Amino acid sequence: MTQPRVLCVVGPTACGKTKFGVLLAKRCGGEVVSIDSMQIYKGMAIGTAAPTEEEMEGVPHHMVAVADPRESWSAARFTQEADACVQSILARNKLPILAGGTGLYLDALISGRTFAPGSAGGAVRAQLERELEAGGIEPLLAELRRVDPESAERLHPADRKRILRALEVYRETGKTISRHNRETQALPKKYAPICLGLAFRDREEMKRRIDLRVDAMLSAGLLEEVRALVDSGVPRSSTALQAIGYKELLPVLDGEASLAEAAEEVKLRSRQYAKRQLTWLRRNGEIHWILREKGEDLRPALQIATEILTAQGLQ
Repeated sequence: MTQPRVLCVVGPTACGKTKFGVLLAKRCGGEVVSIDSMQIYKGMAIGTAAPTEEEMEGVPHHMVAVADPRESWSAARFTQEADACVQSILARNKLPILAGGTGLYLDALISGRTFAPGSAGGAVRAQLERELEAGGIEPLLAELRRVDPESAERLHPADRKRILRALEVYRETGKTISRHNRETQALPKKYAPICLGLAFRDREEMKRRIDLRVDAMLSAGLLEEVRALVDSGVPRSSTALQAIGYKELLPVLDGEASLAEAAEEVKLRSRQYAKRQLTWLRRNGEIHWILREKGEDLRPALQIATEILTAQGLQ
């Protein structure tokens, strides 16, 4: 059975993925599925750089502002919902364009990989958290060494979240998360992706663009957006308010930091995130990288992309 083809637009934050996705969708007759773990939340358009109606230019976008910020979506739930969008687009004989920077979610969606059972809000996780609070991480890490030495060797002792997750999977299923991952990775991919990677040739230009974006977000009312979320009852510990650009502004609301200090922190965290994104993406040798030059718009990138897609039979 031939795998359905999808077009992926990847790259670090502030590289132009949203605009590029729209341009490609208009050229190829496609619809965009946002692969961004934070753009799913309502009321967070400024800080997540979610596309506005004007920026969408009439191109249908999916997985944007679909979740209450009080909710915490797992990777499993995201990929399930996004996959339903992809299937719907394919059923209309349109090209799904997966655009975004959350690499784990994109990989899972393309592969069709299922996630091991378990939930952060489940009974097993609650018991593990009680044990962690009572005895610290060492007894739990010792248990993991006994039942899943492969995971224990891979995980840093400070990575409590993943240690609890690995134990949760084992206690619920009797199967290690290492084994589950091996079994799912051995399966054929669900979709046949053509991946276009967008980045700046000059790293300093990438940093400059990130800084300009943060300044623009603040000018557009990012602090007011954070305040509105808090005032509406979104817990400060929620996944939504842990996002870059939101967590750093909470001390400003409390009078514990200046807006200028918070802005510098957001810029720093955003640059660090972009670096992690590039590290993740460069493991994938199938990405066709398109390097933008300083000061240029997306027209040269679109021309290169068109040549790539023509060679792949999509044009």
